[in-house]
Amino acid sequence: MKSFRISEILYFVVAILSSFETISLWNSNTPKAYLFIGFACLSTFMGLFRRYYRKKFNQRSNKFK
Repeated sequence: MKSFRISEILYFVVAILSSFETISLWNSNTPKAYLFIGFACLSTFMGLFRRYYRKKFNQRSNKFK
C-alpha cells in the first residue's frame, strides 16, 4: 500500500515542477508553456484520482477485517 502513496506524491511533484516550468517559459515560449500547463493539470488530476481510490480501498479492506 505504500507504493500507492508514493506514486500519489510523485504525481504532485510532477505537477509542481510543471508549474514552475510554465512560469519560466511563459514569456519566451508560450506554446510550450501551455503544454506544461496541461501536464500540471493532468498530473494533479491523477494524484487526486489515486488518492481517492487509495482511501476507498483502505476503507474496503478495513471493513472486511
